[in-house]
Amino acid sequence: MTENESRASADGPISGEMVQHGTGVNSNRAFPTDSYPNNLDPFVLFEQFYIDPDKGFPMHPHRGFEIVSYMIEGGMEHEDSLGVTNTAYENDAMRITTGSGIRHSEFPADGQACTGLQLWVNLPQAEKDADPDYVDATADELPTAERGGATVTTVIGDGSPISLYTPMEYLDVSVADAWTWSVPEEWSGFLYGVAGDGTVEGQSFAAGDVVPVTDAQSLTLRSDESLRVVAVSGRPHGEPIRQRGPYVL
Repeated sequence: MTENESRASADGPISGEMVQHGTGVNSNRAFPTDSYPNNLDPFVLFEQFYIDPDKGFPMHPHRGFEIVSYMIEGGMEHEDSLGVTNTAYENDAMRITTGSGIRHSEFPADGQACTGLQLWVNLPQAEKDADPDYVDATADELPTAERGGATVTTVIGDGSPISLYTPMEYLDVSVADAWTWSVPEEWSGFLYGVAGDGTVEGQSFAAGDVVPVTDAQSLTLRSDESLRVVAVSGRPHGEPIRQRGPYVL
């Protein structure tokens, strides 16, 4: 382990923080939280949401960033002001470019609760007024491969039909033995525990935990049974992230 990697993992994984949205939807937020009160340029926030059958997000506005939603269990119905309607199920992904402004709603499908992951990615200042856009991908459209001791699905990155204005990679990883995550030089990112437990650089890591990475190039995950994580990294914009509720200015 290099000196940089040691600094990145010295404090170990931190627990996410439960938050409740105004609509009654509960989420485990990875960042920003009281424990990690920062954005991770280019990333604004990340959380795992849990939507009960009678809850959801009615039509509401966004602008100035991109949203990546990735479903873990159940289905979520999306509708937006572009006229798009889509229901995403387990391991399906959706990307919304809010740009100059979009309105959308999110509700659980089929009268059942749903769980998923949502990432907000900042748009660079030069693209804040980009035309709003939407794209989705089903589970079978996302490339999956065995890499050492893990099964890796590329949600965003090489081979995925989903791309953003920000160069980035988003991996869904099931670790059955050991797997090393490499982050490009000068990129930042994070690991988030979706299910199971194991270790990151020898430190305990479980569902709901997060490891922010701002100065490391590689981290090794191990699990004696199974550990599911998402590993997300991207190239920082080097610009302030100014979130004002549903807008990122």
